[in-house]
Amino acid sequence: MSVDTRVDLSNGLENVPVFIERSSAVITFPEFQYSTDNIQGPGCTADPTEVTLPGCSCRSRSCCAENCTCLRTRGRAYDSAGALLTLGPADSGYCSPVFECNALCACSDACSNRVVQAGLRLRSEVYGTENKGWAVRTLEAIPRGTFVCEYAGEVIGLEEARRRQLAQSAEDNNYIIAVREHAGTGAVAETFVDPAAVGNVGRFLNHSCQPNLFMQPVRVHSLVPRLALFAGRNIDAQEELTFDYTGGYSNHLPVELLSTQRDADIRSSRSDGLQRKECHCGANNCVHFLPLDLSIINRE
Repeated sequence: MSVDTRVDLSNGLENVPVFIERSSAVITFPEFQYSTDNIQGPGCTADPTEVTLPGCSCRSRSCCAENCTCLRTRGRAYDSAGALLTLGPADSGYCSPVFECNALCACSDACSNRVVQAGLRLRSEVYGTENKGWAVRTLEAIPRGTFVCEYAGEVIGLEEARRRQLAQSAEDNNYIIAVREHAGTGAVAETFVDPAAVGNVGRFLNHSCQPNLFMQPVRVHSLVPRLALFAGRNIDAQEELTFDYTGGYSNHLPVELLSTQRDADIRSSRSDGLQRKECHCGANNCVHFLPLDLSIINRE
């Protein structure tokens, strides 16, 4: 009988192990604290773990749109198998908000409106690459629309995000993701997540200009969103899992990055004093440099 001696990166915190490829030991592994959930960091005024959203009174195994206040108010986000119904941004360019049932809801844990909160369900492996550092591959096939993992870490404020970004050296990886959600009234809600010191398997996902995952903010117990990653297409076992660091999901170039590709040979790889890193995703539409969000440090 063979014994699997691979190391579980999550130390048993996830429902399924997150393996580390043993042959990748030659690459220095980053020191960080594994956490399955977001935690409150400097500058974050709301505790991501606090239950602040109202719940439904459904007593059934799974909620029905006809009777559930959650689904009637916020709409159904998943099908009966837990796959996301709307994949990627709508015609408006923005994703529709997703709200799940929460700790105050009377429905069971098997409710089809409890997907992201159920945690990791797919086996994956962190491995070393030749020119992209660490990466993540799936060990099983993933159907389109399936929840894959969260991008979990410290939820921090704008000033803390700016301080951390300015303190980075050219060799440092920037893990900070800034998510901006536009409300109908013109208001913009911002969430900054940094998994550098505290995070989960999502921190090892690489950027791709033609990704197979896309990021969708999902609210469960709190108004602080969870940054959930879903399969944008059917994904084969052993494929590397990637998402677009700009938050988009398309086979076309984002408009704001078109000039980066056209002028790649004549433009400097530095931007406002920050080193722009080369992109090695290998996609046909690769823009040659990793996305760099300067809005954090350029905010007035």
